[in-house]
This record gives sequence, C-alpha cells and structure tokens, in this order.
Amino acid sequence: MTTDPSAAALSTDPAIRAVAALEDELRRGMHAFIRRARRPVTRDEAAASVGISRKLAAFHLDKLVQVGLLRAHYEPVGGTRKVGRRPKVYEPSGLDIQVTVPRRQHDVLADILLDGVLTAQETENPRDAVVRVAHRHGSRIGAVERERARPGGLGLERALTLAAGILERQGFEPAREDPTCIRLRNCPFHPLAAKAPQLVCGINHAFLTGMLTGLDSRTVEAVLDPHSGECCVELRAARRADTAHHDSSDSPGSSAVDPDD
Repeated sequence: MTTDPSAAALSTDPAIRAVAALEDELRRGMHAFIRRARRPVTRDEAAASVGISRKLAAFHLDKLVQVGLLRAHYEPVGGTRKVGRRPKVYEPSGLDIQVTVPRRQHDVLADILLDGVLTAQETENPRDAVVRVAHRHGSRIGAVERERARPGGLGLERALTLAAGILERQGFEPAREDPTCIRLRNCPFHPLAAKAPQLVCGINHAFLTGMLTGLDSRTVEAVLDPHSGECCVELRAARRADTAHHDSSDSPGSSAVDPDD
C-alpha cells in the first residue's frame, strides 16, 4: 500500500493539527476567553467561561497545549503565594496559524522582498537584489538538508529525491513524471506570481537554484518551464558542462514566463 506524501504532510502539519483542535466548540470558547484575558488563566476560570466542569476543561486545555495553541505553567493566582500547590495556568502560546489549500508561502516571498530592499547594494537594481537574496535563502535551506542527510556525493537519483523532500515541505507538490525530471504542481507564491510573473517567477527560479547549490548537487538544475496552473520551474538532469553551457535563459531569475503561471 502506498501513501500519498502530500496527505502525509498535511496530517503532520502543526497548523492543520491546531485548526483541527479548534473544531470543538468548547475548545474554541476557552481559547478565545484565554486570549481576551491578557493574563494567565486557571482551569476553574476557563471552565466557568464555557460552563463545564474543571476536569473536562483540563482535558480540553491540555489538548490545546499539545497542539501548540496554549502554553501552561504553575504560578500563584494574582501573584499572591498561598499555602498548598500552585494552580496550573494557561496563556496563549503566540503560535501564528495559517492554513491554505493548496499551500501558499507568501511569508517566504515577503521575507525575500524585504531582505532584498534592506540589503540592496548601490550597484544593484531592486530586481537583482531580490533575486540575489532568493538564491541565498534557497541555498540555506539546501545546506540544512545536506547537513541533515549527509548524502556524500549526489548522483541524479539521490539529488532528485532529496530535492523532492524539501519541495514537498515547502508546498511545491513535486511530481516525478520520469526518472530525470520533477514537475512542481503547485506554486506557493500564487496568485502573486500571476500579478508579476517576471519578478516572482525570477525569484522562484533563483530560490530553487540556490536550494540545489546548498545541496551541492551538480547533477540537477532548475529550469524555467511555465505551465498553466503549476509552478514556473521544474528540476531536470543537468546538461553536461562539456557538451552544453547555460545560456541567459537558465541563469537564476532570467527568462520569459507565462503570465498565467
């Protein structure tokens, strides 16, 4: 029996689990009450806010802690120490939850654009700056994966497998249509890519090229090949340096792209 990697990723996504925990009306009510309180809340207070027993409230509150929506600790109520055990109190964890289907990574794009603006050099135009930053961001992600996996020299198959794992976690929905190519079925930067395809697809291409650089993969390259409804980039077996060279269309962030990406 085979398992869909996309389904597996959804089932382990912290944001998905957090949203699922809030499906229960009692948990939603206590979570909202604790957020409004602006201070640590006891089990008794949380229970009273939704009209249930302290024991049942404890069960639901600990579920919310388990999925990361709340954090818990023990402290005197009102800051006053009394004889006996200090009560367990709850407060918001600060977890930022965003769930989109298909997955979007607008925060990654915003981070790249912001860093590009802040680190732009006098000799760079804004587009060159963000492409440079996108390559650096991708390279960091690839380097982290290489350090984790410690794969040694990367042949084509191993390089594509490692890249596919990263791309799945980043929301690209990679698909192996043949042994030498990965198509990316989702664009995490949509619909912004449709508004500014030259810019966003250039950033995307640089990001994925950087990822391969971080992996130290010389057997795979990121190539701009837009398809409607999909990512504008695919990963292919790299052309041999002694038989072909990278023309301007294969440099990070350069090429005409389909505005429907």
